[in-house]
Amino acid sequence: MRGLLQLALDLFPAEGPLRRELPLEQADRLKGAEGAAYRHPQANRLARLEGVSVAYLFRRARRRSIGFSVDVQGLSVSAPRWVTLREVEQALLEKGPWIVRKLHESRQRAQQMESIRIDWREGAQLPYLGRCLTVRLDPAQRHAGGAVDETLVLGLPQAAGAEQIRDAAQAWLMRQAREYFQSRLEHFAPLLGVRWKRLSLSSASTRWGSAGADGSIRLHWRLIHLSPVLIDYVVVHELSHLRVMNHSPQFWATVGSVVPHYASLRRQLRDHPMADW
Repeated sequence: MRGLLQLALDLFPAEGPLRRELPLEQADRLKGAEGAAYRHPQANRLARLEGVSVAYLFRRARRRSIGFSVDVQGLSVSAPRWVTLREVEQALLEKGPWIVRKLHESRQRAQQMESIRIDWREGAQLPYLGRCLTVRLDPAQRHAGGAVDETLVLGLPQAAGAEQIRDAAQAWLMRQAREYFQSRLEHFAPLLGVRWKRLSLSSASTRWGSAGADGSIRLHWRLIHLSPVLIDYVVVHELSHLRVMNHSPQFWATVGSVVPHYASLRRQLRDHPMADW
């Protein structure tokens, strides 16, 4: 009986003041008439949230409560079979500000990632220490690569494929990263009164660096793309953890003793996308 009742509720959703979802075929009209819209590629329902039309994927799932997920594709909503559409609508309205904000952030991040994606070919622009190097292919280059006058010369034939160019450039960047990071660690460690023992390069997807109580330092090799002042902030941040292994006021005071303007650098770094080639 409950299954039949739920089926009826799904087929004939409630009208009234909470009726904020519309048939999906109206999405295009709403998009043109009422501002920006977000559309999941598998969308099967449409909602008006914070004045924005959001076409989302709705599905029933074996779970205890209504779930919301926002990613690069858009909004997904899952709900137990016993939850009515009216309750789903109410939950959407309550979560509306959060959903729209996350959709906006996800779109911005996708645009940022696309804007820094590298087209691996002759003439590609490669970010390095806050400036751009132009990739040039020269089979006569004896070494794996070298930068001269804002140009990175790779010892590859003109017919080299994108993957081959990427791998050669990445290998050069990682060598430069290790050398540069080590020099900055050696510069800042005495200023902070700490000793580091080992440097390793990281490819973690969410962290620019980390420090261990044993004196080990891990730094994301892609930091080499960023300006020297941002790299220095990360180096000082991790070295400071060798004195204070938390983010207490004492820790930030330690960072600030060497990098007084760390707050603005921290914001810049937080907003910077981690490109994945």
